[in-house]
Amino acid sequence: MNKQPPEPPYFLGRPFSPLYALAMKIRAGLYRRRVLTTHHFDVPVISVGNLTMGGTGKTPLVIYLADLLRSRGYRPAVISRGYQGASRNDVNIVCDRTSLSADPQQVGDEPYLIADRLRDVVVMTGKKRHLPCRAAIDDYGCNVLILDDGFQHLAVARSLDLVLFDADHFAGNSRVFPGGELREPISALHRCDAFVLTGVTLDNQQRADACAQLLTTRFAGKPVIRVNRRYARFVRHEMSPSGPRSSVVDLADIPRPLSCFCAIARPERLTASLAALNIEISAFTWFTDHHRISENELAVLTEKAVTSGAQGLLTTEKDMTKLKRLVPSATLPIFVPILEIPDNRQLNALVFDALKS
Repeated sequence: MNKQPPEPPYFLGRPFSPLYALAMKIRAGLYRRRVLTTHHFDVPVISVGNLTMGGTGKTPLVIYLADLLRSRGYRPAVISRGYQGASRNDVNIVCDRTSLSADPQQVGDEPYLIADRLRDVVVMTGKKRHLPCRAAIDDYGCNVLILDDGFQHLAVARSLDLVLFDADHFAGNSRVFPGGELREPISALHRCDAFVLTGVTLDNQQRADACAQLLTTRFAGKPVIRVNRRYARFVRHEMSPSGPRSSVVDLADIPRPLSCFCAIARPERLTASLAALNIEISAFTWFTDHHRISENELAVLTEKAVTSGAQGLLTTEKDMTKLKRLVPSATLPIFVPILEIPDNRQLNALVFDALKS
């Protein structure tokens, strides 16, 4: 439990970065030369991924794309690896268009969150993603697939390859793991179709312009789409005499101050967004990304909130998927901001052009 994220000691891994970068180049070359198998499907595949480690806003964008396709009459499926999920099944059905049929501990918190937001969209996970891809087509009649975190997953061919960068963080120190935050060398970006700059605001517009110019110069012909995010609404979770209760509340109805906690890759984005909404935070606790908060930890967080004078707790939607079973243990209401991407015509046009071709 930390007050703020510590800086990763990437300098220790710098001597090994060239070796890792070479290994990733060889791997990509083996797929390109068809030494390793790439699976092709007779439906369009859209990959949403990134070059950097940590949060770039993939989950909100996957939700946006799946909802967009569903609203236009398509039958999309979201396919995820199910990072940190305990299940070892070849195919895990998170949502079958009618109900959630899995637990976040089994399938991973992000696939569960996507399924919870998109109850009428098929969501599946599997370590070998071509297997849930095939199941989504054969068993559920899906006619477009969305690969969540798919840029490095070269075993599935795609019709549109989107690579996301956070406008504030961009490429970090531009070094390949373990000396930095890059999963692959910069040259890997030649195989994508377009870039998406996420988290663009009025405050970071100049930095977003510089990032877009750099990408356009280095990778000519690949469009750069800017996407902003907003907290469209808040959900209040609390105990009532009849059990746990959830309700949508307006920003004006949120009490101040609140005590904030989260287990995400970029907690500074959350605090900046809350500050922009004039939500006073009396205490802030950060856990490592994907950490599963226990009942004892929730009790400590609640005590910390009371001591700081908070009128409630606040956490992310991703963390709340793992906390719902603990709501009865919370003596303060828990507020959850719901992150959404506003309608983006440039992104929409890019997606539908890819589907037509």
